[in-house]
Amino acid sequence: MTATEQLKPRTGAETGGGGSRGRWLALAVLVLAVLLVAVDATVLGLATPSLSEELKPSGTQLLWIGDIYSFVIAGLLVSMGSLGDRIGRKKLLLTGATAFGAVSVLTAHATSPETMIVARALLGVAGATLMPSTLALIRNIFTDPRERSLAIGIWGATASAGAAVGPVVGGALLQHFHWGSVFLINLPVMIVLVLVGIKLLPESKNPVAGPWDLISVALSLVGVIGVVYAVKEAATHGATWDAGLATVIGATALYAFVRRQFTLAAPLLDMRLFKDRGFSGAVVADLLTVFGLSGLLFFLSQFLQLVQGREPLEAGLAELPAAVGAVVTGLVAGRWARRFSVRSVVAGGLGAIGLALGVLALVRQDSGYPLIGASLLIVGLGAGFSFTVTADVILSSVPKEQAGAASAVSETAYELGAALGIALLGSIVTGVYQGFATPAEVPAPLAEAAHESLGGAVEAASALDPHTGDTLLDAARGAFVDGLHYASGVSALVLLATAGAAWFLLKGQKLQEGVTTHH
Repeated sequence: MTATEQLKPRTGAETGGGGSRGRWLALAVLVLAVLLVAVDATVLGLATPSLSEELKPSGTQLLWIGDIYSFVIAGLLVSMGSLGDRIGRKKLLLTGATAFGAVSVLTAHATSPETMIVARALLGVAGATLMPSTLALIRNIFTDPRERSLAIGIWGATASAGAAVGPVVGGALLQHFHWGSVFLINLPVMIVLVLVGIKLLPESKNPVAGPWDLISVALSLVGVIGVVYAVKEAATHGATWDAGLATVIGATALYAFVRRQFTLAAPLLDMRLFKDRGFSGAVVADLLTVFGLSGLLFFLSQFLQLVQGREPLEAGLAELPAAVGAVVTGLVAGRWARRFSVRSVVAGGLGAIGLALGVLALVRQDSGYPLIGASLLIVGLGAGFSFTVTADVILSSVPKEQAGAASAVSETAYELGAALGIALLGSIVTGVYQGFATPAEVPAPLAEAAHESLGGAVEAASALDPHTGDTLLDAARGAFVDGLHYASGVSALVLLATAGAAWFLLKGQKLQEGVTTHH
């Protein structure tokens, strides 16, 4: 910005209600919400071993505990994004934050796998109100494109930091407290967010949004959950009747949703947004990137703890390089995309992630940390570049009145990618893992528990004599690592293909320069 532009007076709506300082303080509140959702998505992986020990979920229930949060968020994001555009993004954000805090207490005190699945689903409902609201508010508070790029970079860097802080904080808590403590840390953050947000955040909404169409809400929820469930079911059990039925229901609901949007005067999601190649390319890149990353990272925590025998805190610290990398590149991504080009920064970032995941396909049980740490650092560097720039492209290619709906599409791609990644790549790991042979002297119930999950094998081994237990554990760990190799290989191929697609889809795409005209 030039000195003249910096001196140019701004209205309260533009400044977030308190000059330049007000804008950045408002951003600080928004990133708290993002921090929380990101922490919540990653602490679960770390708490899985101790949670499995106490609640004794089956392998399928364990996947549901991991997945349901993403399923529900994915199914509701578009609806919640457009609800925020209608009733006010601040109001929706603060309501969701309050609910998130309350449900976290329920999750922490779950006493059975079923309660845990329901609690995680409710957390998903609350989480769906937070993410689109934060990005939409950034779009409306920061009217200068360069400032907005930096704000989005900080937003993305916080999400990455949260994803990394989650395992470290979670690991520290798990070494001293019950597994439920990893969810109780949400409470103080939510209280601060609500109290400070009431004072600092400006309200913004679409003045001509029209009514919220409940039929569209139901169709998008049924459609997204139906399709994701079908993929998960087919990946786990093959082509079953359940999977076929869910596919038909999900696809029909999504088709009806799209058709309905074209007929409504005030659609829940303006389908014309997808005519913008930059918007569509950025959404596709996000979906496939998260698909490749999430499935793998979900199992990496188990590898570090259950295969390499690290304590939860040590495992959390081991995953830190990914976040450090993402924070570093997230903050400079906007500047680099302007200096070089959007497509080179996004495609380069995705290509780097693909190569790093290819290296992770080579890890063995006894692999030293430098190989894993270096790969995770490169994954983080690439993710910081690609996610920050795609978020910027998505937000700047729509009118600010539709910021909620647009950021909801971006978040839906993200959550859908996460759910599909955990389901499909998780099924590859599980399928390969279950093929190991148990020693003949292991009783049938223990052998069955060992084949359910690696956590089950660790527990089964502790009930056997040391020699048999060690033999069982070696076989189980070897099979888990084999599964991880296949999943890493698939992830690497997906990311490299996505890098190629981004290079073509984002051709000619530019981030906005200078100051937008103020109304």
